[in-house]
Amino acid sequence: MSTPLMVDSQYYLPNDIGVSALDCGEAFRLLSPQEKMYAHYLSRAAWYGGLAVLLQTSPESANIFVLLQKIFRKQTPAQLEQVATAAGLSAEEYQAFLVYAAGLYANMGNYKSFGDTKFIPNLPKEKLEALMKASQAFQEQPAEMEALWDSCSCPLFSLEDKQKQLGLGDKGITTYFSGNCCLEDAELAQKFLDSKKLSAYNTRLFKRDNGGKACYEVRLASAVQKGQNDSFTQEPSYDVKPYCTRDRFGMKNLAYAANENQRKMLEEYRRSFTFGSVDAHKEGSRYWIKDKGPIVESYIGFIESYRDPFGSRGEFEGFVAVVNKAMSERFAKLVGSAEVLLPELPWPREFEKDTFLKPDFTSLDVLTFAGSGIPAGINIPNYDDIRQSEGFKNVSLGNVLAVAYATQKEKLTFLEEEDKDLFIKWKGPSFEVQVGLHELLGHGSGKLFVQDDKGKFNFDKSKVTNPETGEPVSLFLHLETWDSKFSTIASSYEECRAECVGLYLCLKNQVLSIFGHDGQDAEDVVYVNWLSMVRAGLLGLEFYTPESKSWRQAHMQARFVILRVLLEAGEGLVGLEEVTGQDGKPDARITLDRSKIHTVGKNAIHRFLCKLQVLKSTADVEGGRALYDGYSTVSDSGAHNFLRLRETVLLRKEARKMFVQANTRVSGDSVELVEYEGSAAGLIQSFTERFQDEAEQLEADLLEMNRRDAPCWC
Repeated sequence: MSTPLMVDSQYYLPNDIGVSALDCGEAFRLLSPQEKMYAHYLSRAAWYGGLAVLLQTSPESANIFVLLQKIFRKQTPAQLEQVATAAGLSAEEYQAFLVYAAGLYANMGNYKSFGDTKFIPNLPKEKLEALMKASQAFQEQPAEMEALWDSCSCPLFSLEDKQKQLGLGDKGITTYFSGNCCLEDAELAQKFLDSKKLSAYNTRLFKRDNGGKACYEVRLASAVQKGQNDSFTQEPSYDVKPYCTRDRFGMKNLAYAANENQRKMLEEYRRSFTFGSVDAHKEGSRYWIKDKGPIVESYIGFIESYRDPFGSRGEFEGFVAVVNKAMSERFAKLVGSAEVLLPELPWPREFEKDTFLKPDFTSLDVLTFAGSGIPAGINIPNYDDIRQSEGFKNVSLGNVLAVAYATQKEKLTFLEEEDKDLFIKWKGPSFEVQVGLHELLGHGSGKLFVQDDKGKFNFDKSKVTNPETGEPVSLFLHLETWDSKFSTIASSYEECRAECVGLYLCLKNQVLSIFGHDGQDAEDVVYVNWLSMVRAGLLGLEFYTPESKSWRQAHMQARFVILRVLLEAGEGLVGLEEVTGQDGKPDARITLDRSKIHTVGKNAIHRFLCKLQVLKSTADVEGGRALYDGYSTVSDSGAHNFLRLRETVLLRKEARKMFVQANTRVSGDSVELVEYEGSAAGLIQSFTERFQDEAEQLEADLLEMNRRDAPCWC
């Protein structure tokens, strides 16, 4: 029986998907010649490193990438259009191919970076094959192109249940683990890594049979095959070895560094990528934190663990951005008020850090963001020991915010008509407030109770009790981290905590005035911020998979949890009803009683946020999982049929925008910014020109690395 189109559509990118150019022209032009060179070489390192994401996403991603690069290096999208017409493709089918190619580049793989669902070309397989065989690339290298097509054409179009989303074991596809690994293998490996004081951030796990005994291979991302080996045998046995990647982190960056902190940071990063050393990356991150307020900001490495099904391994990303001074001033004021605002949070003083480490908090215009997707804000580094005692940086990406959340009224779903104009007017300003609070006082707040390797506690055991139970507190033992302890729920749980902090503190007039909002405008900002969160909770259902009862996106799961909490608060605070739309199809309506936000709403978030922090501080995995999984449950029973509402959300969803990024090019003693139009064709052109200097060697490297891994996915 065929699947209804309303469900199938989530596996295609629509032809009218939004594509926007990230504007950083003015910010780049204001840089000095030295700063432009520094930004250029850091960008090159980020783009080359970002190719690792292809290998971290799916078995076929790298081969599809190379196939597209070979086609578009020989013919631009405009030139290829005539070939497509002659090969029998309609205008809509050719546009669908361009959108697919742009989507693969934007997500660095054939799974959506936000939601982790697979997307396939929205045209018949035989039409795409005809276009490929009519291309100039095929005419020049028919045998090579045919082999490339044969290697990836089946998975490129396949929508078998397991291949529809990323996941571990029978729940989906992952290349962080070999195909024969399951959750128990991931847990076993984590215990081994902890015992050896090794981080999982830059690793992948491969399991093989060795004479009837399970043997695990932990592969480190490393440019050399020596210096980090640790092989031994036990039940089961492990072999820790580097997983070779070509060294792209050149030393040219050092010549243009602005200060000693930047130089030392870059040296440590290079050591990290050369030898697969997370300790070196942590050391580089320490210098990065000390580099306060640079004009050109950057970070690079294996950072976010959202896409590892176990939640411990980092996906590669690298960004280079330029300070937006006007917006940064507002964030600086928020940093200055942090010590006054932190005591307003609902947990006891003992559950807050002993001293607030004032972070660097700046608004940046992105020049380069290499990886699977571009966030609106970042709070890094993710190393708990550094964040707790040495500090962190907060980054808001201003030019991303400017285009990502612009909404057309006719595409604004699930709101009352009278809310839509207000929503459009205040969505951007309210999100700026939420991002600031989320990153700075959300991720930047709260203490973990820890016992160090000498048995010393970072709190007074005789005085601190659990406010929820009155009992003595439990704690994190030496070497245990938030990610390793809370594993599969860690990312989403922490995003939920940070979102709640934003909702809670945006009610403060002091916060609103920092961002220039007073009087009725301030009330409207609060209303739209809360309304936006409730709506996002409903939209989050798109990222839930009923078959495996799993969530595919940490932030959207967090927002659904908050929706459930606010619905549970009752008293008419939030309304959610199923209705029939003007088109006669299922629809839904969300309402929020603004008169009850400061009372019913605030009290509900107060109670929930306190529980989240206490369970986190005390390493109570069992209690934390029970609370969080409970609110994350999507069912057809109770006051709201969320499974049916999910179908409505899928029916009316709008595809997430894609971004076109500029390239930089050295011309004599200066650096030029090469910009592209905001379209699928512009995005494709930006990628074909990005690696053109050594394209063939680079493509050969990717294919060879992918070929070596191929037996592991069976």
